[in-house]
Amino acid sequence: MRRFALTIALMTLVAPAFAGETLDRVMGSKILTMSSDAEYPPQSFLNDKNEMDGFDIDVGKEIARRLGVALKIVTPGWDVITAGGWAGRWDVSIGSMAATPERAKVLNFPAIYYFTPASFAVHKDSNITTIGELNDRVIGVCTGCSYESYLQKNLKLDAPGVPPFTYQVTAKEIKSYETDTNAYDDLRLGQGVRLEAVLSALPTLREAIKKGYPMKVIGDPVFYEPLAVATDKGDPEFDAKITEAVDAMRKDGTLKALSEKWYGVDLTSVK
Repeated sequence: MRRFALTIALMTLVAPAFAGETLDRVMGSKILTMSSDAEYPPQSFLNDKNEMDGFDIDVGKEIARRLGVALKIVTPGWDVITAGGWAGRWDVSIGSMAATPERAKVLNFPAIYYFTPASFAVHKDSNITTIGELNDRVIGVCTGCSYESYLQKNLKLDAPGVPPFTYQVTAKEIKSYETDTNAYDDLRLGQGVRLEAVLSALPTLREAIKKGYPMKVIGDPVFYEPLAVATDKGDPEFDAKITEAVDAMRKDGTLKALSEKWYGVDLTSVK
């Protein structure tokens, strides 16, 4: 009995002073592995140096810094990320994911870090000028994202501080794409060639237009997404560390500064 007790005591001394499988892995390896998207500017993209860059990337770097670890970035498909059950392939998703009740069934959302307006855009030569004219049109969205859910009229956003919204458009056809950029590529072919409109994040639309995509935004944002850091189920200690880091970033102004750097405005709260 004494020998058994001594063995347990020694194991306790040697074991890392963390708790939870994900937190142990991150702190033990000194690497935070983050899933992201290489084609979602200005949130995340490959820059001229072929390095990942953008608002989400900067947020990930800052969280890793505050945890005292390095950041590693992987780029799995969005549908794989939102499905949960990551099996340790990455530790966290900092990819502008809307925190919805449906996703909360398979993922945790330890920290909402900003809110982004969702808007419609059409080809710049389109004669569509109002959101009401988008009814019975072919509209493109990213698959498995909140924009698709909005057009399907089953979007639920119950996070604190989210403004209420209504479904203003009934599409004739919803075309879903792997990324927003793929939808923009089809819209740029011309009005009605493949699409008549897209629904996407307003900052992403503006960035695409700045880079030469022949699109124009119409109307006001139709809803505001509460965008959160996502983690896999099963490690409340790791979640607590993420919450602590993001809360500190909000409190000391880091989060606001990063938003203003990439968007020109503070999107970390809905005013």
